[in-house]
Amino acid sequence: MPSDRIEAVYTAMMYASAPCHVIHEDPDGDVFCRMELWDLGNANIFLSRSSGIRLLRTAKLARQDAMPVVALSVQRSAHGHLEQRNYLQVVPPGELLAVDLSGPYDYSWSGEGAAGCIQIPSDQLGLPIDVIRHAIPRLRASPLYRMVTDHIRNLTRDPAGITADPAAAIIATTSVELARALLVSADRSGRLTSQVLAETLLTRVRTYVRQHLADPDLTPGRIAAAHNVSLRQLYKVCAEAEISLEQWIISQRLQNVWHDLRQPDKRDVPVAVIAHRWGFRDSTHFARRFKARYGVSPGRWRRSHEETPPS
Repeated sequence: MPSDRIEAVYTAMMYASAPCHVIHEDPDGDVFCRMELWDLGNANIFLSRSSGIRLLRTAKLARQDAMPVVALSVQRSAHGHLEQRNYLQVVPPGELLAVDLSGPYDYSWSGEGAAGCIQIPSDQLGLPIDVIRHAIPRLRASPLYRMVTDHIRNLTRDPAGITADPAAAIIATTSVELARALLVSADRSGRLTSQVLAETLLTRVRTYVRQHLADPDLTPGRIAAAHNVSLRQLYKVCAEAEISLEQWIISQRLQNVWHDLRQPDKRDVPVAVIAHRWGFRDSTHFARRFKARYGVSPGRWRRSHEETPPS
């Protein structure tokens, strides 16, 4: 019955996110909702898809929560509408918004919609609450906006696989550091900007590299420019982490080629094409590096796994 579904959605929302009033666009129509919640370190990944819905969190409900939480959410379908602290945002699919779940807000979409977010307790961010609240409506002004948006979109694409991965703890730390850098960058008050951006530089560099591995023009100079630091500073932070930047980039590219060569849907794609897709311009150089890393040629590796389903 519709009334049962409405009650189920309310109960699920109370558990998965912040307590709020759940108002359905058409309560007498085809009400549906699917929610998924995955633990990621001290944060969590929350996915929702539903018919038209409005989540109204009043000041009274907000006062009931002891632990402030920030949600960074990428709209997956339909336009999201968020009003918080007298500021209205209309967010199209593919774009990012942030919500201070500890405060009152009014969030909605019309028709079938979906969103995926990471919910981070504010104490994990290590930022004053006024910095967080000042930054929330200003995210798009940050040069880190697109990087963090892409990161969260990737997080919410396969939360089951990500949270089960042995590297989940690293992904959780990376996600919190990126969120912290984005918020302090958007705040622009200057109080913590230099400190936080310096502390998160390596995380931001590694995320940037992973997102641009397919670009053959990915160079240390370009990476430094993207993060507004000198080459010397970039190499210094990598050296302190005992990372050779150029070798790490090649290693990440080889790992992606290695993975693609095992995929059944890519068996008809030439090895050289796959290598080029991951930024290798020179097929000979690629083949030499692949063999040095894995002990066999790329072609032999592919043939040895053609009958073996990918794990």
